[in-house]
Amino acid sequence: MPKVSNWQIGRDCEYPYDGHRPARQWSIIFDLNKCIACQTCTLACKTTWTSGKGQEYMFWNNVETKPWGGYPLAWDLRILEQLGRQDWGANGEYLGKTLVEAAPENERVLHYAPVDEDWMYPNIGEDDCGGGTVDGGMHQASLPHDQWFFYLPRTCAHCTYPACLAACPRKAIYKREEDGIVLIDQSRCKGYGECVRACPYKKSMYNPHTRTSEKCIGCYPAVEQGIQPQCVVNCIGKIRVMGFINPPAKARADNPIDYLVHEKGLALPYYPQLGLEPNIYYIPPIHADRDYLRQMFGPRVEDAIEAYRKLPEDPRASGLLCLIGSTDRIMHRFDVKKGMAYGYDEAGAEIVRVPVTEDVIVRAPFDAKLGASRHNTP
Repeated sequence: MPKVSNWQIGRDCEYPYDGHRPARQWSIIFDLNKCIACQTCTLACKTTWTSGKGQEYMFWNNVETKPWGGYPLAWDLRILEQLGRQDWGANGEYLGKTLVEAAPENERVLHYAPVDEDWMYPNIGEDDCGGGTVDGGMHQASLPHDQWFFYLPRTCAHCTYPACLAACPRKAIYKREEDGIVLIDQSRCKGYGECVRACPYKKSMYNPHTRTSEKCIGCYPAVEQGIQPQCVVNCIGKIRVMGFINPPAKARADNPIDYLVHEKGLALPYYPQLGLEPNIYYIPPIHADRDYLRQMFGPRVEDAIEAYRKLPEDPRASGLLCLIGSTDRIMHRFDVKKGMAYGYDEAGAEIVRVPVTEDVIVRAPFDAKLGASRHNTP
């Protein structure tokens, strides 16, 4: 089987097809310290793309509460249990097997198949920090971990080495050269469901009405016009930014995605040990259990959290985070100077500017001119 270069796990890994990177790669970064699970992204995606017949339980974008939530049920626990030990070396290289390397005989990818009931509870475990076992304050001390949870927004990762593409017997799944978005050719798909079984993130879904598989399309009609996807532009918490990521050797310090992933190490892929090189990245939550985060984001999670804590000392990184959510256009470049953060489009034209810090005005509790009391609202 061919070997492909996977920088996320620090080594080459097996994949059924020869390695090839597109001209540029679609990518999204999420700041998990800001997500409030309002589900605005979920509804924006659903009303745009999955409001038809057979799509009632289909959410290309969803927000889960970790560690107890999952859509479909326990998707991450099931695949990790099948994969077995997932050790990392001292230099950050992954020592275990990837999904392709651990595939059974006559299979291309290690997988499991969700049943219909698994898809029926998209909000299971919401706001749950104790697995549904907490029934009073006196019992919390008996739980196996401290009380914590965080929200995990998820969409298709448009992986560099997609499991869905590897598993499809019809060759109906392909990766676009111009932006790396992974799509399913509906004219070729026969609904065998191999992609649904193979995708560990469970972002390929079966439509019983059309009898084909469907998945997130990266909002490519908007991306082609330089506009970020629906889930990004509708995010109330301003936790998302979509752009194009380069491999480490070609990273640019003025590219927002490259900067947060490669330059600062703030954003990490989730479950990189699966070996698919997903192109969704997360800034880890600084308050959650470190062992859990290490399992989810790999061995660099401590460094990412430390870098996040030092953001007040880094005006360039702080300025970039201020730009997130400030425009619906795709930022190809950014700059921070004299207290202002600037975003630029592909042609180099300025599309947005925001202050890194804003002045705070404290008003007196009593307005003598108006003869009225008021709150100290900035």
